[in-house]
Amino acid sequence: MEVLPKALEVDEKSPESKDLLPSQTASSLCISSRSESVWTTTPQSNWEIYRKPIAIMSVGGAILLFGVVITCLAYTLNLEKTSKDALKMTGPAFLSLGLMMLVCGLVWVPIIKKKQKQRQKSVFFQNIKSFFLNR
Repeated sequence: MEVLPKALEVDEKSPESKDLLPSQTASSLCISSRSESVWTTTPQSNWEIYRKPIAIMSVGGAILLFGVVITCLAYTLNLEKTSKDALKMTGPAFLSLGLMMLVCGLVWVPIIKKKQKQRQKSVFFQNIKSFFLNR
């Protein structure tokens, strides 16, 4: 059990006792990365910003090329029926998986750019607001 400080102790008979206790919801216990990014103003390099989409695009491109090679081998080599069927099934699977990852990385880049512009506007408007309110 959690021990409350004396300032927060309330008589349980009063109807306001439930309102005065601090809420322990999941949202107050866990800080999301979205709310943290609003308060951190340290400038990030382009590598720190775009490293995840670049990694996703690289892995997706590699899987896509692997799928192309396997599919080409399945249709060009004269193999026995079971291995040829296996290559014909796995080749397109790797093709689709690689293409999906590549497209996800490509779509992620404009989303990050849009977020950066919004963050710059937000910081700009906060600076203007604080300038006029501190006068």
